[in-house]
Order: sequence, then C-alpha cells, then structure tokens
Amino acid sequence: MQTLLSNISKRIRQVYQKAEGFIEDEREFPLSQVFLNATFQRFVTDNVSMLKDLHADLHEDWLRLYATLDFKGLNITLSVDLKLIQMEMNKDTQLIVFEQISDTQVIDAKFKNVFQKLAVNMALFFYQKVLNKDPLGMILEKLNVITVKDDLLYLDLNRWLGKQRSIIDTLAKVHVNHAVLREAKLVVMGNVNLTALFRKMSEDPIEDWSLDEELSETEVSPIKQKVNS
Repeated sequence: MQTLLSNISKRIRQVYQKAEGFIEDEREFPLSQVFLNATFQRFVTDNVSMLKDLHADLHEDWLRLYATLDFKGLNITLSVDLKLIQMEMNKDTQLIVFEQISDTQVIDAKFKNVFQKLAVNMALFFYQKVLNKDPLGMILEKLNVITVKDDLLYLDLNRWLGKQRSIIDTLAKVHVNHAVLREAKLVVMGNVNLTALFRKMSEDPIEDWSLDEELSETEVSPIKQKVNS
C-alpha cells in the first residue's frame, strides 16, 4: 500500500509539474483569415438581419474591416482600418477590442433613388467633417454588433458564443490572453487552464495512469501481489 500511495503521489506531482510548466509557457495558436471570417459569418452576420456581410483582410499589425448593410432599399458596403488593441477569450469572456485608425470609406452603394444617395453622402460628410466623428462605429452599435467606448470598438462575442456549450467547454481549458495580427492570419497567445486539465486527468481510466512505471521489473507492486495471490 505504501508503494501504491508513493507512486500515486509521484504521478500527481509529475502531472502538476508538467501542467504548471505549460501554463508558464505561453503558446501561440495561429488562426487563418478564412477561419476568422467564417467565425464572423456564423456568430455575427447570421444573427443580424440588416448586416449582410462582415469580413476582414488581415495585415501586419492592422486589419481592414468590410461591412455590407441592407436597410430600406439601401445596400452599402463600408470599409475601415482597425488596430487590434485587446483580445481575451475564456469561458466567461469573449472580447475583442479595436481602435479605428482611418475614416470610413464607401466601397460600393446601391440607392433606392437619388434623394437617398444625397442623404447618405450628406450624413457621411456631416459626421466626419463637422462632428469629427466616424459613422461606422455608431451604425454597428445601433445594430447591436459592437459597443463604442472612449473611441474604441468593443466586439463582445459572448452573446452568441455563450450559447454554444461545446465552445465554452473548450474555452474552459484554454485562456487566450491577447493576440497579434499578421499577414492573412491572427495569432492568439494563451495557456492551459490548470483546473480543467486536472478535471480531465481525473476522468482518465486508472489503467492510463501507469502507476508502476517507475518500479523495477523485479519488484512486485502491492496490486500485482493481490492479483497473483
């Protein structure tokens, strides 16, 4: 029994040491631009009726975000350049924060009539030149896509990801601390949740623990003695 308890103790200590080392070593998890845009499509665009498209082109340290809106006969595609300020992903928080680094540009537009076109152009001029503000953040906030605070754009994915149990279970094991933008990919930095890792270990079959792996071939463990007696 003493040998058994000693090996269990060693096993727990080894697992703890390995897990602790893994936590201290922050890992990089690269995500492709295609994956990021598919995520926007599934969890944002598909849940906002007036938002027909939301995707980004990723570059070194910045991204260009495109949003296509369809409202009362107006179909318009806008773009804006953003800098990634913060990204935190865990079982409780799924937040991405951007800083706007360019004015909103009209990429394409289909108007119901000439009066609608005039109204849109005047509104864009008024916000950017008179109020010294940009309309895209306000528009996306009105659509309940983001929150604007202190000139920063907060994209809180929890309202959609929080309903996906499998995603939350995964985020319980990995904590994303921050991220950086690279050409055509998003590189997130994170570590393993120690509590979730121990919970997973406790669910493993006892056969996988290999309690007697450090015993010599000639030494018989108490378990083997009991089986052979």
